[in-house]
Amino acid sequence: MDRAMSLTVKVEELSDDSSASGSDGDILITEEINTKSLPCLSDEVWLFRRAKSYQDYMSLIPIPMERGTLLPCQTWWDLGNSLKKMYGQPLHYLTNVHLNYLDRHRIGSKDEHVPLYMTLHPAKAEASLWIIEEAHRKTTSPHHLLKLWQADSGYHRFIDPVFPKL
Repeated sequence: MDRAMSLTVKVEELSDDSSASGSDGDILITEEINTKSLPCLSDEVWLFRRAKSYQDYMSLIPIPMERGTLLPCQTWWDLGNSLKKMYGQPLHYLTNVHLNYLDRHRIGSKDEHVPLYMTLHPAKAEASLWIIEEAHRKTTSPHHLLKLWQADSGYHRFIDPVFPKL
């Protein structure tokens, strides 16, 4: 939408010399459509603002320093979901994409059906995930996120809900 329209309501008090019928002090209400251009954001600008806001917020979330318990998980995606629940914080969009990538690339390997915890020690898997998460939170450019999100219309599926504590 290039132009935005708004409705303007004008209230006029009619005087004695007005040609309108009615007694002194009558009020005339008219509505006009205002077709002046209002500042509209392009899809790219809107998406960039969203990427910048997302990255700014994610960079403020501290990486947990103390680990909870060992999380024996079947897949990388399961590990990510377990960490989200255990630590009560979202994982970065790029970390979620990475987890999906790791799981997809296990398909067809000799250990495809072997649970992740039997292939890699759960503490090592969790530690590697937090290292990746920290890099994504602290070093990702909003411009890079913008390009990725523009290329994938379903990018929302890899963004965890963010509920800041106020």
